[in-house]
Amino acid sequence: MLTLTHIGKQFSGGMVTLDNINMHIARGEFVSLLGPSGCGKSTLLRIIAGLIAPSVGQMHWESPPAKGGIGVVFQEPTLMPWANACKNVETPLRIAGVGASARRARAMEMLVRVGLENFAQAYPRTLSGGMKMRVAIARALVTQPPVLLLDEPFAALDEITRQQLNDDLLEICSASKLTVLFVTHSAAEAVYLSSRVLMMRARPGTLLHETRIDAPQRRSDGFRHSAQFAAICGEVSAALREAIT
Repeated sequence: MLTLTHIGKQFSGGMVTLDNINMHIARGEFVSLLGPSGCGKSTLLRIIAGLIAPSVGQMHWESPPAKGGIGVVFQEPTLMPWANACKNVETPLRIAGVGASARRARAMEMLVRVGLENFAQAYPRTLSGGMKMRVAIARALVTQPPVLLLDEPFAALDEITRQQLNDDLLEICSASKLTVLFVTHSAAEAVYLSSRVLMMRARPGTLLHETRIDAPQRRSDGFRHSAQFAAICGEVSAALREAIT
């Protein structure tokens, strides 16, 4: 679906954030980017999202996404505090000019998908951190994009909530046949979610190592507690230690 060739990014002041990034993401894959802080994971995600341009290199889509064809979820939910959950989810459709009844129906459908149908009228201040992130995910998916980019969306959540959202995210992505690029600092989270984990090294950001996760696409607590999961986490953690040194 997507090929990056010799991607580099240099910001004003001369700081080189990314250097010679080459990667391919196939349709329907769930790929995680892992690496130390400052290695350029978020910058690479923003380049793919079209929010910033690379300084060098090429990005080629097999079929260029239409407007609204890439859903993006950031670490902070960035919900509008004056709007309820349903209105927040409706936002991309309202910007696209979709009629009020159609966008409300679609927003409610997405709130059902993320388990918040009973909180459609709730305002962000009344929602927990996990619930706010569910609203953000619903908003990112309301335009039915084939590609979903997530930048450490669960980093600030407690472990129980994080694991539940990992399971929910996998279910949503599988049902919608999404292609996903997921940025995280957690080796265990990357292994649990992904078909591949790409390790990045910092200064400047480069791809160091790839780990393929040979496990069924549908994951469960059984996988989390398996010897296979522990072994793969060990491999990825070793690559992370190498990336940090």
